[in-house]
Amino acid sequence: MKRFFLAAAIGLTSLVAQAADMGISAQEAYEKTLQQKGKVLLIDVRDPVEIMFVGSADAVDVNIPFLLVDRTRFNEERGVFALDRNEQFADMVKAELARRGLDENTEVITMCRSGSERGEPSAKVLRDAGLPNARFVVHGFQGDPLKDGPQAGMRLQNGWQNSGLPWSRSMNPETIYRVDR
Repeated sequence: MKRFFLAAAIGLTSLVAQAADMGISAQEAYEKTLQQKGKVLLIDVRDPVEIMFVGSADAVDVNIPFLLVDRTRFNEERGVFALDRNEQFADMVKAELARRGLDENTEVITMCRSGSERGEPSAKVLRDAGLPNARFVVHGFQGDPLKDGPQAGMRLQNGWQNSGLPWSRSMNPETIYRVDR
């Protein structure tokens, strides 16, 4: 029994260390894209419709959604459309690396809205798919919501958008995920 708990503790410690190793701030991600131009792949993993309404970081190399909105299935209880995992996500990232002449040891940084629901899971999926240097932007593009005050609930702290980093409200037709090509 002690061996089981020891093994479980070691496994949990390993997972915590891996998660800590995977997270990167928006500022660090931006600096890496500048310093290692063309040698780091920054991926926006949000659905393109979200990007259309919220904006995107100028430094993003490509948009490959980790989850896609299914507008044919509405969750009445939560008041949202269903989100389905893009089963081709890892293959699409590997194809993008190959298209750019980069290998599977390239640092790949994923970014979603907040970092937690798509950013971290997408980086883990990429690591499990053989990309050992996959990471994610900890607070994502929009950051965290304020907890108090008149703007409580609004995403006005940390993240790419709130860190003074370059971003645009317009979609970049060269980087956005499109099914028409």
